Amino acid sequence: MEFDCRTPATIADTLTRTVCRQKTRESILRLTVLGFFAGVYIGFGAQLATMVTHDLAGVIGVGVAKLISGAVFSVGLMLVVIAGAELFTGNNLILLSVLDRQVRIQKLLRNWGIVYFANLVGSLLLVLLMYESGLWKTNGALVGAKALLIANAKVNLTFLEAFTRGILCNWLVCLALWIAVSARAVVGKVFAILFPIMAFVASGFEHSVANMFFIPMGLVLKGQATVVSTAGLTGALSNLTIGKMIIRNLVPVTIGNIIGGAFFVATLYWIVYIRKGKSGE
Repeated sequence: MEFDCRTPATIADTLTRTVCRQKTRESILRLTVLGFFAGVYIGFGAQLATMVTHDLAGVIGVGVAKLISGAVFSVGLMLVVIAGAELFTGNNLILLSVLDRQVRIQKLLRNWGIVYFANLVGSLLLVLLMYESGLWKTNGALVGAKALLIANAKVNLTFLEAFTRGILCNWLVCLALWIAVSARAVVGKVFAILFPIMAFVASGFEHSVANMFFIPMGLVLKGQATVVSTAGLTGALSNLTIGKMIIRNLVPVTIGNIIGGAFFVATLYWIVYIRKGKSGE
């Protein structure tokens, strides 16, 4: 029987023995530039979601507004996959090649470290550009207020909340990448990415690289009295600091993302399709 997409076993084999192996062989320069791109691209999705939905919940309801937010946010991963970039959360799938003994653990950690830092740099540049653009003043600074509310909510999660949401998020993100590999045409990759990413955003899960944009955007806006007042957060921003961003969000979310992608997707699919040469069956 002919399929218009690759089978799960073929996806596993392609990722393990080709795609993920190649990622660990890239030069520091290529990983840095492509990682920088991914930070910007995911940030584009984050800022678009903020802009589009800043006043939407009051019109169509919270649930549908979240669904639309997820749909527009997915443009970020579409840019990563189709235009080409290196995203830390997606690269958690490299564990497939480590488990198959195609790649040493040191190479995986090298990739993760360089790409994570480059994602952060790209995200922070976009924060600077968005702040200087003044677009946060849109609609009486309601866009800026929405960005501030998002950032403040993220730094007020408990460690366990941030950790578990991180697991759930990257489980879906890596599944989006997994099924995108199955697609043979660009339109197939777009739809493969759209629905899992829409699901993670609408559900309220936590993505470390997206948060590299969301939280710093709040940090630069918390000095704007109009934005703080419009958001109703006067006197309620004590946790919105660089230190709390790292400790209360990025650390637990990053650990959760690794478990969600490297264990629940990479490890379990490796067991099913690659271990003992089952990929060709």
